[in-house]
Amino acid sequence: MQVCLFDNPSHDGLAQAFVELHQHYFGKSAPTPEAVRENLKTDILGPDSTTRVVVAMEAEQVAGLATFAILYPAPGARGQLFMKDLYVRNAWRGRGVGEQIMGFLARYAVSNNCVCFDWTTETGNAGAINFYKRLGATHVQEKVYFRLAGEDLVAFASNSQDHSAREQGDA
Repeated sequence: MQVCLFDNPSHDGLAQAFVELHQHYFGKSAPTPEAVRENLKTDILGPDSTTRVVVAMEAEQVAGLATFAILYPAPGARGQLFMKDLYVRNAWRGRGVGEQIMGFLARYAVSNNCVCFDWTTETGNAGAINFYKRLGATHVQEKVYFRLAGEDLVAFASNSQDHSAREQGDA
């Protein structure tokens, strides 16, 4: 098993892994494979993206992946590695792939002067919670996770623009 940053100009193997990830998490609501491939090409791996992808490869196949970014600022004027997703494909589950990817990311964080390595998981994902605890991770209790999504996001974006325009008119 080789774990490395993804840098293959061909997205086919990675795209299939992302399709499986979407199907796993979103079931019938998953986007089409074509939409996932386009998202991978233009957004995740696009020229303006700060997202990096780590892959675990076995025999030219993507066994697992993680997406992450280094965020600034963090304590001590250093960075914080934030992992958005860790996904191990069905055929490779239970074979240590997730732990290998997490180890790679921990080493990457240390070598890039990050003060911490953070991620989230769903409260109902007992398997993931137990996995992360086995790695020695601590459950961060002092943070609260917020989100604007869907119509709430659109409404806030629209209202905040209207508010900015009114403020500029008052100046």
